[in-house]
Amino acid sequence: MDLPNRIALRSADRTASTWLVVLSGAIAVALVFPLLWLVIEAVRVDRGRASELLFSAGTADVLLNSLLLMGGVTACSILLGVPLAYLTVRTDLPFRRFWSVAVALPLVVPSYIGAFAFVSAFGPNGEFHALLSPLGIDRVPQVYGLPGAVFVITLYTYPYVYLTTRAALLSFDTRLFDAARTLNQGRWASFRRITLPQVRPAVGAGALLTALYAVSDFGTPAIMRLSVFTRQIYVEYNAFGRDYAALLSLQLLGVVVVVLALEWLVRTDDTVQGDDAERAGSRVRLGAWRWPASLLPAGVSTVALAVPVWILLLWLRRADAGRRPSLAFEWTQVLNSVSISAATAAVAALVALPIAYYAATDDSRLALVFERMTYVGFAVPGVVLALALVYFGAGYLPSVYQTLPLLVFAYVVRFLPQAVGSSRTSMLQIDPKLVEAGRTLGESSLGTFRRITFPLTRSGIVAGAALVFLTTMKELPVTLILRPSGFETIVTQIWRAQDTALYQYAAIPALLLLGISGLSMVVLLSQEGTDGGL
Repeated sequence: MDLPNRIALRSADRTASTWLVVLSGAIAVALVFPLLWLVIEAVRVDRGRASELLFSAGTADVLLNSLLLMGGVTACSILLGVPLAYLTVRTDLPFRRFWSVAVALPLVVPSYIGAFAFVSAFGPNGEFHALLSPLGIDRVPQVYGLPGAVFVITLYTYPYVYLTTRAALLSFDTRLFDAARTLNQGRWASFRRITLPQVRPAVGAGALLTALYAVSDFGTPAIMRLSVFTRQIYVEYNAFGRDYAALLSLQLLGVVVVVLALEWLVRTDDTVQGDDAERAGSRVRLGAWRWPASLLPAGVSTVALAVPVWILLLWLRRADAGRRPSLAFEWTQVLNSVSISAATAAVAALVALPIAYYAATDDSRLALVFERMTYVGFAVPGVVLALALVYFGAGYLPSVYQTLPLLVFAYVVRFLPQAVGSSRTSMLQIDPKLVEAGRTLGESSLGTFRRITFPLTRSGIVAGAALVFLTTMKELPVTLILRPSGFETIVTQIWRAQDTALYQYAAIPALLLLGISGLSMVVLLSQEGTDGGL
């Protein structure tokens, strides 16, 4: 290549690099921008009024319930997830491969579907009451309130801890455990001193996801009649208590920030990994406990999966009972859900490209900051994000308030990290020599991306878009608050049926949503390699 062409190519590269930084920065700022309006709305509240609301007995009750819910769900998820991961990876549990999939499947069930299924089963005059009353049993366990909310959310969030712990155990160097056993250390002592410290970072990562889910969940506490931040914010929003809703949203954001800060402080990346031969070391023999140990995965997966499916099938059979045309399921709801989710997935995949490419090809702190800014929307509870966009849209851009573009924007802010993470990972796996070869052949940075990088990362981009599509299908609070009037989707149909206690009208959309959500588990488990036989 002659000198003038090289000079022109370098100039084009500098221009492209500048535009990449500007574009990535603009996207990152746009993603955190909605929260600014929430802060502005809260600051506008009169100080006396703000103090009265923030330090009221009702606010203290909301805070306490939210913390207890988050702490209870996190602790219970660890107590379930860690033993299940250990049993399915490190022991000779019968049918290990089957149980390894079965105990992960509750993750595909949206917690609000599980919540009103359990309410229908165990609530007053519920299905279990009808089954047991002929036997003289007039009372069944109640699922309302804090215990019920902890129980239900745990059933559908413990897989976060299970999956992260399982991944760590699959890469764990078993020679360390075997060495401890040869030094006359018992199984429990070896697990406590060797295995547990090595998997603690993975347990912490799963516990963080569980805690954030618990404190940001809206549907389950609302169904369980538990006064927590998300439910109270939604109630105040519908009752036109905008001041109180804004202040509660800031408090909830404060709780989320504290959780993230605590996880950052206790985080450690000290793990020891072995090669494949080392990971395939001898499994712990359960002996006489081999079959009784199967009761744990069998019981958990049965309760989490069988009860909702059984209730939904009962509702499906009674779908014509007490027919109310206004609540009838319509296939336009499926069309609306699929179309808005597909639009969100396409936009998210497109918007994620510059940030993912910048983060993958540049080690600067600015690239890291822009990438991390995309995770803000994912950490912020959906009801808080929706409320912030309500303030912004209603107050400053009424032309976009309660329109499909604003709804798509909210979804993108919420789930963009899924597309960014998948795209960036694919880009990092490209051999740098291929990119260098394109550059030596006279291609510009943009041309190299178009001809080499993009074709090689297409599968990762599609996977990220698919994950955004599936999570958008399940999103409840953002959809309820920001959807245009008359725009009904699968989740709004489920919520209307739940709100009127006519659960039979939720049967078809709930079963459809479970089927669609199951695809996400297929994508997730397809990323995991084999780990041995049954």
